[in-house]
Amino acid sequence: MTYDYDLFVIGAGSGGLAASKRAASYGAKVAIAEEDLVGGTCVIRGCIPKKLMVYSSHFPALFQDAAGYGWKVGEAELDWEYFITAIDKEVRRLSQLHINFLDKAGVQLLSGRATLVDAHTVEVDGRKVTADKILIAVGGRPIKPNLPGMEYAITSNEIFHLKEQPKHIAIIGSGYIGTEFASIMRGLGSEVTQIIRKDSILKGFDDDIRTEIQEGMTNHGVRFIKNTVVKGVECVSEGLKLTLSGEHIEPLIADVFLVATGRSPNIEGLGLENAGVDIAATSLEGPGYSTMNAIAVNEYSQTSQPHIFAVGDVTDRINLTPVAIGEGRAFADSEFGNHRRVFSHEDVPTAVFSTPEAATVGLTEAQARSQLGDDAVKTYRTRFRPLFHSLTGASEKTMMKLVVDVNTDKVLGAHMVGEGAGEIIQGVAIAVKMGATKKDFDATVGIHPTAAEEFVTMR
Repeated sequence: MTYDYDLFVIGAGSGGLAASKRAASYGAKVAIAEEDLVGGTCVIRGCIPKKLMVYSSHFPALFQDAAGYGWKVGEAELDWEYFITAIDKEVRRLSQLHINFLDKAGVQLLSGRATLVDAHTVEVDGRKVTADKILIAVGGRPIKPNLPGMEYAITSNEIFHLKEQPKHIAIIGSGYIGTEFASIMRGLGSEVTQIIRKDSILKGFDDDIRTEIQEGMTNHGVRFIKNTVVKGVECVSEGLKLTLSGEHIEPLIADVFLVATGRSPNIEGLGLENAGVDIAATSLEGPGYSTMNAIAVNEYSQTSQPHIFAVGDVTDRINLTPVAIGEGRAFADSEFGNHRRVFSHEDVPTAVFSTPEAATVGLTEAQARSQLGDDAVKTYRTRFRPLFHSLTGASEKTMMKLVVDVNTDKVLGAHMVGEGAGEIIQGVAIAVKMGATKKDFDATVGIHPTAAEEFVTMR
């Protein structure tokens, strides 16, 4: 049978863009559909605009730190409208850049929402096209608990477009997004209250990372309300009134309420049932939370239909931009490049751009002890004040930690909290991925004076 395209990609985010360009480079006839700006969550309403906000949030502390080095800095004020407009302008520039890359690669871009009509047919705004293979890369979307008054809440989608800077922002959610935006908004000068259902933030991270970040954020003025859930929201004359339940029951008033309680694969309306694509159910904890569904795939990102594939957040494996890109390229290599391969989800490094910043790769201490037993695991840990702050007087601390297999001397995990954690762990991740031992770390000469040298001097 003759098809219109060798490959049709639904979703022009990180995974879809990577896969389409790679497939086209092998000579495949490729089209990609996108109903929003090209670039996906990362470019439009995720990694890039968020990191620009992170940079801005650090300036007030730098102005203050400069005094310790003899600089006299005058009154500083954030022009919120200019700031938000500048971010939006950069986002749109990057989106256009990705469109240019598609054009250069020979990938046809179709604007509009794509839905599956059958196993080989896709409809985009009334136009039906056929493809030999289909890749679904539509990402995820923020979700809100089903609680009264959630229409007053914003998500991470809307926070980049606030007309005015919040005086007081309340945030629910203890994961990446809630923690990062709590740090960002506090750094920008807003009063911040983060409401979490348990005692600690960042479930799944090493306990030392969780403790250090939460203590650091508290020291920077973020107020944590722990072991508490939001029962409802109502609009009152003073702003938004949050009714709480749990350890803290006194209502909270804020002018902006950010819900950061998770993201769900964006499968609604895709027509998966028309193509016979199976989904896998996962559940979220807590009152007001519902079951969400992801597209079920095997190690080759193949769905229940052998010619339909899915990559990125829509599969709910590891929801990180570089992972989606890696999955997309592995798919294209396997199906169009005569190089069948599996993308490895082991030892994937990641960072939390909170203040203080954190980054990690490999196993946490708890994971290592659970897998190997307490006697087979040894940890090395250091905590110190960075040299930069020897003149500022600030109480900032850096923490570094290695988790080591006693029997093989292999470094199973590396964790850091402190300035530049993401940049440092990226290099350390190479060593961990290659199976470096503690002796290999010890044999490496440190660069002095840097914080990073502590990773090769811990005894």
